[in-house]
Amino acid sequence: MNINEAKEEVKKAVRAYLEKDEAGQYEIPVERQRPILLMGPPGIGKTAIMEQIAHELNINLVSYTITHHTRQSAIGLPMISQRDYGGREYSVTEYTMSEIIGAIYDQVEKSGIKEGILFLDEINCVSETLAPTMLQFLQYKTFGSHRVPDGFIIVTAGNPPQYNKSVRDFDIVTLDRVRQINIEEDFEAWKDYAYKAGIHGAVMSYLEIKKDNFYSIKTDVDGRTFVTARGWEDLSRVMKVHEKLGLEIDERLAVQYLQNAEIARDFADYYELYTRYRELYRIPDILNGSFPEDKKSIRSGSFDEKLSIIGLLTDTLMQEFTQYARQQAVQKILFGIIKDAMGDKTEDAGKDPFGLLEYLDTKAKELEEDLKSRGEAGLLDREEERSLRMAVKALFECSRHVRAVQSEGDIAGNRPVDGGAPADHNLDVAKQWFRDREDARQKAIKETGDHLTNSFRFMEETFGNGDELTGSQEMVIFITELSGAYHSLKFVRETGNDAYYKYNKLLLLGDRKQELREMAMKLVL
Repeated sequence: MNINEAKEEVKKAVRAYLEKDEAGQYEIPVERQRPILLMGPPGIGKTAIMEQIAHELNINLVSYTITHHTRQSAIGLPMISQRDYGGREYSVTEYTMSEIIGAIYDQVEKSGIKEGILFLDEINCVSETLAPTMLQFLQYKTFGSHRVPDGFIIVTAGNPPQYNKSVRDFDIVTLDRVRQINIEEDFEAWKDYAYKAGIHGAVMSYLEIKKDNFYSIKTDVDGRTFVTARGWEDLSRVMKVHEKLGLEIDERLAVQYLQNAEIARDFADYYELYTRYRELYRIPDILNGSFPEDKKSIRSGSFDEKLSIIGLLTDTLMQEFTQYARQQAVQKILFGIIKDAMGDKTEDAGKDPFGLLEYLDTKAKELEEDLKSRGEAGLLDREEERSLRMAVKALFECSRHVRAVQSEGDIAGNRPVDGGAPADHNLDVAKQWFRDREDARQKAIKETGDHLTNSFRFMEETFGNGDELTGSQEMVIFITELSGAYHSLKFVRETGNDAYYKYNKLLLLGDRKQELREMAMKLVL
C-alpha cells in the first residue's frame, strides 16, 4: 500500500487500541495490542505520518531512531541494591530507568496527556548486542525490567534488506506478535502531502513529467545512488530560501540532496527552463487576466512545456490558497480576543486608561506561553505554530497602534479635561484596526478568486474545450491538480468559485461518460 493508505491503517489501529469500555478499560487488552511494524523503503515519510496521526488524534508522540541507541540506553544501566530473601540480605542487580521509557513519562508530564504513540524507526537494523532486547520489546513491550506505560501504542518501522545491509530478519515468533504493514513509494500519494507542505512548484512540475525520478535506489559499478521523497522535500525547502536570498540554484546544490548525479543534473536543467518559462509567460499577468497574444505557439509546444506552464499556474495559486488559510487562522485568533475585549473582561479599562492595552499585551504573552509549552510538548504542527507566532506579532502591533493613536490625541490636545483616556475610544481604535485587517484579507480573497477564474479562462482560450464533456487534456490536468490539493479545496469550499464548479462538473461528467461507455462495452461483449 502507499503511504497515505498506511497512515489510515495506523490511525485506525491506534483509535481501536485506545477505545475503552464503560468501565474505563481498554476494549483490546494491552497485552493483546500488537505493535505495528511498518516496512518500506527509506525516506518515504514514515516518521511524518506518525507526527500527523498524533496531531490529528491529539495524543503524544515519542520518537526514536533505535540504531542511535546502545543496549545500556535502551534497558538502563546495572546497579546493586539490597534485598531480603528468607531472612537474609542479598546484593541484587537491578537496572536504572530506560532512557526511552523515561522519555515517555517526561512527555506525559509536559503535555498532560496520558496516551500516545511510541515510534521506533529502523527497528530491524539494531546492533548485535541490542537485537535480543528489541525482540523482547516487540513480544512483551518491555525494555529490560521497564514496561511501556499503558495508553502508549507501539509503532515501529524498518527497511527491507535491499535498502540496508544491516537489516536483521525477525523470526516467526516475533512476527506473529506484530501487525506488519508493507509500504511502497508512490508519487501520486506523496503529492497530497507535498501540496499541503508547500513543496516548490519546480519540484512538483518536474516530477509530474518524470515520475520515475521521484524515488530511485540503484547499485552499479560506480556504487549506490539514491533519490528519496525526503531528499525532494529538503531540496524544496533550501530552494525557496535560495530564491529569497537571490542565491544560485544549480546542479551543485541539487546533487547534495538528490544523490544521483544524472537525476540531479536533469532537475537542475529543468529548473533553469522552469525559471525561463516563468519570465517568458509572465504568470502574474495571466492571473490578472492579461494573456499572451501568441497562444498558438503554446498550443503547439511540447507536452512537457505545457505541463510546466500548468505547474507554474498551479504553484502560484497554491501559494495564494495557503496564504488564505494562514490569514484565516490568525484572524480567527484575533477575532476571539477582540470580541472578549468588548465583553466584561476589560471592565477595569474605564478606570484605567491603559486597561485595553494591558489586556492586549497580556493576551499576546499568554499566546507566547501557549506556543512555548505546546511546542515543547510536541503538540503543535508547523502551521499551527506559524499561526500562533503571527497572532502574537499582530497583537503587539495592535497594541502599538492604539498607543500611537493615544499619543497623537495627547499632542493634538484631544484628551478629556480630567486627563483620562476613554476606554471606549481605545476599544474603537482596536476594533477599527481589526476591521482594516479584515478588509485587506477580504480584498486578497477576491483577488485570489479572480486569479483562479482567470486561470480557467486562460486554459480554455489557450488549449480549447476539447471534448464537449471532458474538456481539453490540459484542462483536465489543471483541474485534477486543483481538486487533489488540500488548500485549493479549502479555498473553493469556503469562498466559492463559479469557474471551478463549471469545469469540475465537466470533469465529473466526463468520468461518468467514460464509465458508462465501459459498462456498455462489457454488455456488448
